[in-house]
Amino acid sequence: MKVLIVGSGGREHAIATSVSKSPRVDKIYCAPGNAGIGQIAECAAIGAMEFDKLVAFAKEQQIDLTIIGMDDPLVAGVVDAFEAAGLRVFGPRKNAAILEGSKAFSKDLMKKYHIPTAAYETFENADEALAYLETAQYPIVLKADGLALGKGVLICNTLEEAKEGVRSIMLDKQFGAAGNRMVVEEFMTGREVSVLSYVDGRTIKTMTSAQDHKRAQDGDQGLNTGGMGTFSPSPFYTDEVDKFCQEQIYQATVDAMAAEGRPFQGIIFFGLMLTPNGPKVLEYNARFGDPEAQVVLPRMKNDIIDVMEACIDGKLDTVDLQFEDNAAVCVVLASDGYPVSYEKGLEIRGLEKFDGKDGYYCFHAGTKLDENGRFVTNGGRVLGVTAKGADLKEARANAYAATAWVDFDNKYMRHDIGKAIDEA
Repeated sequence: MKVLIVGSGGREHAIATSVSKSPRVDKIYCAPGNAGIGQIAECAAIGAMEFDKLVAFAKEQQIDLTIIGMDDPLVAGVVDAFEAAGLRVFGPRKNAAILEGSKAFSKDLMKKYHIPTAAYETFENADEALAYLETAQYPIVLKADGLALGKGVLICNTLEEAKEGVRSIMLDKQFGAAGNRMVVEEFMTGREVSVLSYVDGRTIKTMTSAQDHKRAQDGDQGLNTGGMGTFSPSPFYTDEVDKFCQEQIYQATVDAMAAEGRPFQGIIFFGLMLTPNGPKVLEYNARFGDPEAQVVLPRMKNDIIDVMEACIDGKLDTVDLQFEDNAAVCVVLASDGYPVSYEKGLEIRGLEKFDGKDGYYCFHAGTKLDENGRFVTNGGRVLGVTAKGADLKEARANAYAATAWVDFDNKYMRHDIGKAIDEA
C-alpha cells in the first residue's frame, strides 16, 4: 500500500520510520517532509495547511492511507477534507480535534464529565482577567486558548508576572489569535507524565508512558520550547496510577467526546500531573507528542498500520497493543538561541554514524538539503537523538553518547534529560 504522512518534524520522521517497518507498505510519501524523512520517503513540496493540494496529491498518487502528524491541520479540518473526497485518513475530525484546539473547550468538558483537572476560569476580556488575578492565589497558570506551538503557557509566581502575562497573551497577542481567549488555572505540583493513546471513537488503548522536558535550559530553566528531550517509560507512572487513569480519565474522555457528538478517532495525548491528590489532566493533544513519539514509537511491537486502520474501522478492541520491555531516551539537538532567534543553514556532520546501529535513531526535526546536497540546519530544534537501553539509565547513557556522533555549529542541548530517573 501507499502511505502519505503530513508534517515536517521529528514526530513525522518517527512515524515514517515506524511505517517503513510495515511489510504492508510499498511506498511512503511525506508533505512537506524534511531531509531526514526524505531518506525513507518521497517528499512533496506541499504545506500541511494546503488541504486542496494534499487531497489532489493523494488522489493523483492513489494513496491508500494518509496519516496527519501535526496539530494545525487537524484543528482546521484536514481529516474532514480527506473524508469528503472519499480518502482514507488517520486523525480526528475537526469537531473532535477541538479537544486540543481550544483549552477552554477541554476544561469545560472535564468539568462537565467530572474528569480530574485543575480548577480554572476562562476570560475573553483582559480587564476581567486582570481583576480576577487581583484575588488569585500564586503561583498561577495562564494559557492561551488556541494552538501556540506548545509555548502558550505561562507560569506566574506573582501578581505582577500575571499582569504582564495577560498583556502578552491577550493584548500584545504574542501567540496570535490563540490569545483571543485565555484560561487561568490553579498551579498544580507533582510529577508530569505523558500518555499517548490510540482511539477508535469508543475504545481506547494507551501506549507506554513518557516524560517531556519543555524548558530550554538545564534544571528546567529558561523559556518554554516545543520540547528539549524525553524518556520512556516514566518510573513515576505506577500500576496504581495507571488503574486510576484508565477508570477516571482515559475512557471517561473518550466517552465524553462521544456523548458530545464528537467521536474521537486517532491519537489522544494525555498530559498528566501526578499531584498529592491523585492524577489530574494538564492538557490534551489530538496527535502524537513531539518528542514523545520519538521514544514511544521505537518501543512499539505492533505494526503501526494495523493499529491505525483498526482505529479508522472501529475495531481497536481487537488489537493487542504491545511495547518492548526496555526504555528509550531522546535528546534534542537545537540551534543555540532557540526558541528566540537562531541561525539556519549550518552544515550537519556525522549523520552516517547512525546507519545500521541497532537501537539508535537520529530523527530529523529542522533539516534540509542545500544546493550541494549537504544536510543543513533549518529550524530551532534540529535533531532528536534517540537510543534504547535495557533500562532508563542505560538508555540515557546511550543517548548522550550518541549526541557526540553528530555535530553542527551552534549545537545546543540540555544535559539533564531524564535526570529525574535518578530520583525514582
